[in-house]
Amino acid sequence: MTDFLHKLQQIANQPQALSEFGRGIEREALRISPEGALSQRPHPAGLGSPLSHQWITTDFAESLLEFITPVSTDINTTLHQLEDIHRFSYTQMDGERLWPMSMPCFVSGDDQINLAQYGSSNIGRMKTLYREGLKHRYGSTMQIISGVHFNFSFSDAFWDALFGEQTEQVRQDAVSDAYFGLIRNYYRFGWMIPYLFGASPALCKSFINETGSQLAFEEIGRGTRYLDNATSLRLSDLGYTNSAQSCLRIGFNSLEQYVGGLQQAIRTPSEDFAEIGVKVDGEYRQLNSNILQIENELYAPIRPKRVAHSGEKPSEALQRGGVQYIEVRSLDVNPFSPVGIDGDQIRFLDLFLTWAVLKDSAPMTDSELTCWRANWNAVVLDGRNPDLTLRMGCNSEPQRLHDIASAVFADLRLIAIELDGVQGGSAYTDTCDKLMGWVSDPSLTLSAQLLERILAEQSIVNVGLALAQEHQQTLAAQDSYQVYSLDDFNTETAASQIRQQDIEKADNVTFDKFLEEYFADLH
Repeated sequence: MTDFLHKLQQIANQPQALSEFGRGIEREALRISPEGALSQRPHPAGLGSPLSHQWITTDFAESLLEFITPVSTDINTTLHQLEDIHRFSYTQMDGERLWPMSMPCFVSGDDQINLAQYGSSNIGRMKTLYREGLKHRYGSTMQIISGVHFNFSFSDAFWDALFGEQTEQVRQDAVSDAYFGLIRNYYRFGWMIPYLFGASPALCKSFINETGSQLAFEEIGRGTRYLDNATSLRLSDLGYTNSAQSCLRIGFNSLEQYVGGLQQAIRTPSEDFAEIGVKVDGEYRQLNSNILQIENELYAPIRPKRVAHSGEKPSEALQRGGVQYIEVRSLDVNPFSPVGIDGDQIRFLDLFLTWAVLKDSAPMTDSELTCWRANWNAVVLDGRNPDLTLRMGCNSEPQRLHDIASAVFADLRLIAIELDGVQGGSAYTDTCDKLMGWVSDPSLTLSAQLLERILAEQSIVNVGLALAQEHQQTLAAQDSYQVYSLDDFNTETAASQIRQQDIEKADNVTFDKFLEEYFADLH
């Protein structure tokens, strides 16, 4: 019996271990006019304070909404929460809609993108200044690419079944090590996510004009560019990833290695970013001139996380208590879902992440990490090419994507059988069988479905507008909220505004002093 099968048997013998995955979703979406232009309006007042609202905030831009669900162990509850948040938001948007794709709608230039505003408090001003730094470093257009982040954790019962009885510190270390094993397997095999669910094979010409690109795009209509077999341009160097960070050496072999690399990056000066200046003529341009202004600036397809205490940096939280959950960051917005993600995607992630933590995961060298990243890049640019091959090691022979993915799916189906046995029904095996069909037939993938529609319409904008209208109508047609209520949203809106006011009143130092104290440990 392989180590994977042995571990699977261990957790299968404890049904509770497979019934309490913790999940939370963060979905980003641009507000647009009915004609498809990027919204120039401020954050809708009826959505409360983006600084302190627990479900609705903004990301880089004032027009880039972010919807957040609390942790839940039930897939339908999570999806219903997300639907409720979307539905309420539409009632406060005064005719605006949500762009249903990861790559932005038509943008005439960086000056059309207004940075997110969070009020006059020091922490609110710092959040906006961080975005000012991103604008100067990478340009605003790249920062309004949207995605879906999937937060996931295993239960105490899962770790009990896997590790048996342990002292608190030994358990904390074992869980962190297991999550880093998962992360390494994610780098090795996570390209399956953009293969299946990548949904950005095309983009608006205006995006290329702003960011520049060496890719050999095909052109259709007056403003649409695409690559025939691309799955997720968002994850290419053109989009979400950042070549400026390619020099970083942040490893995933242990918590100590990861935190050490991250903390070094926020302490290492950058000659390029120093040229921007930090404070010029009395106006801040960025938080500092280091390679990373803060830890969140690190672009990564997956992150180890722990809920931080007030004033605590992410790496400090990890050092204090170990890895609590992981954040999957490589999901494009699903353009065919009103909320950007669907149940099949969540079930696949349950299966894949469980497999990734149970599967052997050897330590990874920098050269191996480079190899895995090359596989990701091949899949996001050419993933639906039936002849595409990948290297599963620096010196290994190329293998067809289909063959590698099929072998993984054989394991995933074993996990699916156990999950369905515990939870009842056949949802996981049905999802597994359906998506295995997508491996055999790339035309079934989300990117292929979307590109087919774009080619038929000769316009990514027309397709986006049609889907945006369709999703708005779908959400508006629901008879009632499913988890929350209108009172819940109105109460949270008012409470978030009061919380922001309280934060602003509590400030007792200048902004300059606040930044000096925040970054005191960097000197």
